[in-house]
Amino acid sequence: MPDTSPYVLVLFYSRFGATAEMARQVARGVDEAGLEARLRTVPAVSSLCEAVADSIPSTGAPYAELDDLRDCAALALGSPTRFGNMAAAMKYFWDGTSPLWLSGALTGKPAGVFTSTSSLHGGQETTLISMMLPLLHHGMLLLGLPYSETDLLHTDAGGTPYGPSHLAGIDNDKPVTDAEKRLCRALGRRLAETATALGR
Repeated sequence: MPDTSPYVLVLFYSRFGATAEMARQVARGVDEAGLEARLRTVPAVSSLCEAVADSIPSTGAPYAELDDLRDCAALALGSPTRFGNMAAAMKYFWDGTSPLWLSGALTGKPAGVFTSTSSLHGGQETTLISMMLPLLHHGMLLLGLPYSETDLLHTDAGGTPYGPSHLAGIDNDKPVTDAEKRLCRALGRRLAETATALGR
């Protein structure tokens, strides 16, 4: 018999590991709020036409399938910034979600977004907004971070009301700060609590 317990899908793409660490922190927040977190990633986009890659990544989270999205109670979506936009790999995945859009499978589900950038003013907020656009088209309920999360008032690294963010540095070697981790966990808790309140 399949497991029908509600879960929050933490769907991310990570190149150098910072977004993956943020995803783990979001998942921790989900767990703290009493729901299961399901970590999933997407494969890189190949420069070769329809290159064949392994269907299972060699390390880390499994690749997401449309069923993971369809069956989730809530969604946390994360991507590094690419010129103020989500990474092509994540955009490519969302371009293939038309069957879910046609059926309205994601309508009314809570969702939030998170990102990592190399530079402080490198497009964190526009990237977060770019990830919100397909979620709005799917009819999802967007959650940000309220300023009751006081790390938003004091951070000198990442953190926005649109969603958690991280400043990775030009060499992508800055670890996720304690404040950034707390904001990620706060998003996970908000998603889980909202999904529970909605009876998802």
